[in-house]
Amino acid sequence: MASRKVFKLGEGVLRKKSKPVVDFDENLWQLLDDMKETMYKNDGMGLAAPQVGVLRRIVVMDVNNQYYELINPEIISQEGEDIDTEGCLSVGKFKDKVRRPYKVTVRAVDRYNYPIEITGEKYFARCTCHELDHLDGILFVDKSEHGKEFLNKREGK
Repeated sequence: MASRKVFKLGEGVLRKKSKPVVDFDENLWQLLDDMKETMYKNDGMGLAAPQVGVLRRIVVMDVNNQYYELINPEIISQEGEDIDTEGCLSVGKFKDKVRRPYKVTVRAVDRYNYPIEITGEKYFARCTCHELDHLDGILFVDKSEHGKEFLNKREGK
């Protein structure tokens, strides 16, 4: 395992849409292991492949002391509403409130291409939505209460 560079706001890779994973091989396993180490080294709760410069639909998360690897994930149902503060390894110190579903069910495959389906609430739902947004080039500041102001200030507008 090796820790990888975390790409930061302003770097183009974070705004691109990721492609599905088709090869389930040693390269994928190495990437998953590296992402896990990178997430833990940076005290993250989740990490998406674009954050380490890889445009593939891959997410790792550690929520409530449970580690998850989600490959080609999709949210298949969501319920309720929850507003809470989020941050992001790719954004830095800025944190802000974001509206997310309270409960989600996500369907994905694991590192061996076996199907998995997980339903979770509160932080699991929030982290899943946050990380899956990364796969479509969306950052939490795009959806947060004061994100537009933060982005404008950053760009000198």
